[in-house]
Amino acid sequence: MSETPAITERLEQPYVAISARVTMAELGELGRRLGEVFGWLAARDLAPAGAPFFRYNVIDMERQLEVQAGVPVQAVVDGDDQVISGTLPAGRYATVTHIGPPDTLGAATAALLEWADERGVQWDMTVGDEGERGASGWRST
Repeated sequence: MSETPAITERLEQPYVAISARVTMAELGELGRRLGEVFGWLAARDLAPAGAPFFRYNVIDMERQLEVQAGVPVQAVVDGDDQVISGTLPAGRYATVTHIGPPDTLGAATAALLEWADERGVQWDMTVGDEGERGASGWRST
């Protein structure tokens, strides 16, 4: 089950994540790795500042996705060899909250893209040899 997509204005948001290159079939496994991110935060006595998310940096549905499974944090922190640190830039984002098992994320993502297409959303992205690269994880313009 997913909530209705929306366009939201967001402030800059620090986060920590696990980054991976996965196929669509492997996407659910990356979702299961969010527990590692929460464990990493707990080991450093850091609290999440919001719900976990997927940041799709590169999408090539036929080959591979470059995705980060992330958790927002209050301030920028140093990552390590397992967990990276980053900041989502401020801007307009197309968002949807998915509630369900990771293996249903593909359908939730397809529904978000269809919803955006019906509304004429323009994505802040470029197309290259590796696929479609979102300037900030698929921020809308």
